[in-house]
Amino acid sequence: MSNQAVPDFTLPATSNQTFALSSVHGNILVIFFYPKDNTPGCTTEVQQFRDLYPDFKKSGCEVVGISRDSIKSHENFKAKFSLPFALLSDADETVCNIFCVMKQKMMYGKQVRGIERSTFVIDSKGIICKEWRGLKADGHAQEVLSFVKSI
Repeated sequence: MSNQAVPDFTLPATSNQTFALSSVHGNILVIFFYPKDNTPGCTTEVQQFRDLYPDFKKSGCEVVGISRDSIKSHENFKAKFSLPFALLSDADETVCNIFCVMKQKMMYGKQVRGIERSTFVIDSKGIICKEWRGLKADGHAQEVLSFVKSI
């Protein structure tokens, strides 16, 4: 998907907001897709993005997380870990499908359909300039920050 324009989309977000991709045009955006609120890997990932968030902002970058969880679940997750960025709810998988992050996975020995942990950096013109797929949560936020600083 690298070097492709992302079509505008709108999703419900935490803090009683709605997020539209067009609202961040002109800035760098990191979108990280994660499987589920309050699971070990996803908790590690959001905490590391939270801890590095001031550095992302200094680099002229916004960060958002997306999963299929409800806004209510996101609000609890955001409050529990004091997350400074929005979590977006994609319950009907519209944006997940734009980014092709829905995959068949094995969970506890069963085939399930879910989000493959993936991150995308979108440049100020709305073009995907970097993507990571099927990644491990620990240390990933630092890798993304290093890339954003290199832009």
